[in-house]
Amino acid sequence: MSETEADLRERVEQWMVGQMPIIQMHGGTSVVREADPESGQVVVELGGTCSGCGISNITAQNIKADLIRDFPEIERVEVKVPSTGDTGSDTVEGGRGGDLQYSTENPGHF
Repeated sequence: MSETEADLRERVEQWMVGQMPIIQMHGGTSVVREADPESGQVVVELGGTCSGCGISNITAQNIKADLIRDFPEIERVEVKVPSTGDTGSDTVEGGRGGDLQYSTENPGHF
């Protein structure tokens, strides 16, 4: 039986809650935008105080490396951080937010 996107997304979200509590502790949020078990692609978006944070690029690199290490089916991770201040208002357990929107003005921005 193959894993569905919803299953992988939930597992990654639970991982974020357990492995990256510092995001929420510092007022940030995270949401898994994509989790494709067939392609191995995962997209995580950070928001809240992560936007404009001087160490968000380090956080993004840690998330990328750790997800690939901890999930054999994950081959590629993209972490997006909004460059605008608009991060939505819905935040749930573990700092995951539901309405984050990243800016496409600078696609290389973390």
